[in-house]
Amino acid sequence: MDATGERTTAPRLSWPVDLAPGATVTLRWRLTVEDPHAVVAAPAGPPSWSDPEVRADDRRLTRLLDRSLADLRGLRLADPARPADVFLGAGVPWFLTLFGRDSLWAARMMLPLGTELAAGTLRVLARRQGTRVDPATGEAPGKILHELRRHEFATFDGGLRLPPAYYGTVDATMLWISLLHDAWRWGLGTDQVEPLLPHLEAALGWLADHADADGDGLVEYVDTTGHGLSNQGWKDSGDAVRFRDGRLAQAPIVLAEVQGYAYRAAVDAAALLDAFDRPGADRWRGYADRLAEKFRATFWVDGPHGPQPALALDRDKRPVDSLTSNIGHLLGTGLLSADESAQVAALLTTDALAGGFGLRTMSTDDAGFSPLSYHCGSIWTHDTAIVLAGLARAGFADAALRLAEGLLTAAEAFDYRLPELYGGDDRAMVGRPVPYPAACRPQAWSAAATVMLVQAGVGLYPDVPAGRVTVRPLAGPELGALTVDRFRVAGAPIDVHVDRSGHPTVTGLRPASRSTRPPAQPRPSPPPAPPRPAPPPLPADHRPTPSMMKLPPPAPAGHGDNFMITRAGRVRRRVRRPPSRRWG
Repeated sequence: MDATGERTTAPRLSWPVDLAPGATVTLRWRLTVEDPHAVVAAPAGPPSWSDPEVRADDRRLTRLLDRSLADLRGLRLADPARPADVFLGAGVPWFLTLFGRDSLWAARMMLPLGTELAAGTLRVLARRQGTRVDPATGEAPGKILHELRRHEFATFDGGLRLPPAYYGTVDATMLWISLLHDAWRWGLGTDQVEPLLPHLEAALGWLADHADADGDGLVEYVDTTGHGLSNQGWKDSGDAVRFRDGRLAQAPIVLAEVQGYAYRAAVDAAALLDAFDRPGADRWRGYADRLAEKFRATFWVDGPHGPQPALALDRDKRPVDSLTSNIGHLLGTGLLSADESAQVAALLTTDALAGGFGLRTMSTDDAGFSPLSYHCGSIWTHDTAIVLAGLARAGFADAALRLAEGLLTAAEAFDYRLPELYGGDDRAMVGRPVPYPAACRPQAWSAAATVMLVQAGVGLYPDVPAGRVTVRPLAGPELGALTVDRFRVAGAPIDVHVDRSGHPTVTGLRPASRSTRPPAQPRPSPPPAPPRPAPPPLPADHRPTPSMMKLPPPAPAGHGDNFMITRAGRVRRRVRRPPSRRWG
């Protein structure tokens, strides 16, 4: 590149060498690149996240984590204007830059290893938060960026042309809000949260003033340029939103999972506004309640496996009735009632969705299904992990374990570097997952999904502001024993051990924290009651009420804090010892 950033002819470097018989010569060279027009830069130092040690009966999990963390180290990028603010580039080779949705999800998955990556990602995107209405770029006040490049991005046929800074995403703004909230729950300090609160309020302004163009109470999108992304959720290919009979839905589009993101963002924002004495919390809780009522009234349809949320609503507000993985993203948002969550969990365990090496993006019952379709039948690593984590936290262990086994089997086939996506073929018909030829590998949210899988395995869910940690392990008889050393909660190392019976031990909790182990949810059954009428939606962090357990007094100096959560609901201290069995 020359000084203007344009391509030039590369110079040729040569060295004359006189080499006598038996002699050796060593040549060394160093290249320093200075690019004043770069939109991303290499980070200055090593990763800020912790380097956990994992011991598992299922050795595939440890191998997958080691490879994933190595790949994530190579995907780190920084803001050239603020090199200390590090984020994850979306993937290699196509998307090694800042992508709002991808970078946010990846940072969220990495929270068990520390909050620094989340803080850097939040700040980088906050500096590029929209300030004006610009139809050409999709920018709007308070909106979070979709992607950042040096030049315009254009396909060969010219059908897709995206400006260097493009805002064509319907969900990144809500995901930014929830990442700020979740990082705060994991212990992000007040000194880092408070400077971001004006950006939180700006993001809420976008949700209130720009996300619902027709004022019907639902979040929608439409590309008005004719050359931007026609679909602006995470499934952003042009044919991603299809009816059961294969017809394409016409925009504006109201995606199911986006309503769940919006509900949770409103509730998360209300919690932050309350905690930091800022106005507006009641307004956003009311917004969430109205959104849940609207969703319940418009999205549920009858499907081949019983009642189901539609993939979307089209421009005429007709439910797009295909069965897709999108509905799994609703789990844990608070948008669904308990009965609705159980029905969604049952749908996600059907062979039509879960019969491959993970969760298919579209069911085999739908006319648009193809195992190697980018978004209509393939399996995406991050999508499977997000849904798996939602199932595990909600107590649907069997459904979560089925997806976990699919991911681990796929990881083995891909040499423990899970790609962006792979084929959704039936496991009974093929012995290993079919590669998708153009998939990014490595990709940030595919690699970070391993951390989310490990977190679901030990079931550690902290709420530092409330002084509470909930433990609901997925490990146990089916997954085997699992030990994780050096998770981080509020900057402190936390060790978690789950034995083969599913019995958890947490080491390193500070005395201000409390550990709870909520009861498991009943297993989903295929024929649940119809979802309408349904009870009012539950708060976003609802769980069955556990018995609160007081922590014992701090240990003597040199012992550390170790709390065993027993099946009887008691907490007792014991001296930390090495595991009694040999680990793989």
